[in-house]
Amino acid sequence: MKSLAPDLQSHLDDGTTTLAWCWRITRADGMTLGFTDHDRALAFGGTDFEPESGLSASEIRAGSDLSADSQDAEGALTSDRITETDILDGRWDNALVEVWRVNWEAPGQRVLIRRGSIGELRRGRVAFVAEVRSLAHVLGQTVGRVFQGTCDAALGDSRCGVNLNDAAYTGTGAVVDRVRDRAFTASGIGGFASGWFAFGYLEWTSGPNSDRQAEIMLHELASGIVTITLLEAPVRPVGGGDAFTIRAGCDKRSATCTAKFANILNFRGFPNIPGQDAVIRYATADGGHEGAVL
Repeated sequence: MKSLAPDLQSHLDDGTTTLAWCWRITRADGMTLGFTDHDRALAFGGTDFEPESGLSASEIRAGSDLSADSQDAEGALTSDRITETDILDGRWDNALVEVWRVNWEAPGQRVLIRRGSIGELRRGRVAFVAEVRSLAHVLGQTVGRVFQGTCDAALGDSRCGVNLNDAAYTGTGAVVDRVRDRAFTASGIGGFASGWFAFGYLEWTSGPNSDRQAEIMLHELASGIVTITLLEAPVRPVGGGDAFTIRAGCDKRSATCTAKFANILNFRGFPNIPGQDAVIRYATADGGHEGAVL
């Protein structure tokens, strides 16, 4: 149960209230934004809460167990600070949210209703619905190692140990020409073998996508022309001259770990575990049932 300040409790006991909802949202890039369903601006805690932003709250669904509680914040894309491009670009993913109940006549009378993060975000042509999950959703995340044939470490992390800043695994280049919405020819990285950067990532260092990362699906070198195909098309269009830093990729197989990175001692998979075919294998007359390695 929440304890309320005496002045706010007195306001609630009066029977005639002047209350509004306020949302303080802190994005992953550090930007803090405030929104309110009131018809004029409110300010408290060092944040200005923008009115008429189109946000409206659903009921808060809460339970007594450890399941993740949720609330929806629905609105129109009317605020200059909520853009379709930023939503598509993932800048709102997992943003921290504080939901406040505020006396708009005296913003000092307020109570923090809940903290959470933005989960599923559904977007239409002129509106969006953001799910605000409680902190309990963290308890539903899988932790621990995965028992699988391929490596479960991220290339370059502390468990992997590969230094991606080594000149053998990183390069700098620039876009020459866009081939498709997610493919382009590039300069500056012609000295790397075809496929070297497949499954890696690049970070844009100039252009409209600056400071954003993109996963690489294909890296092709043919007749001296380098073509990079991204896993997803960038939200902002790529143009000639856009610079990037690119890093090698790994397909998580033990053979690649040995041949490409000479790092088999840090391989975090189990390449010799039986596959799914072992479950349905049956005895045959040609032998092979003496317990030897298959």
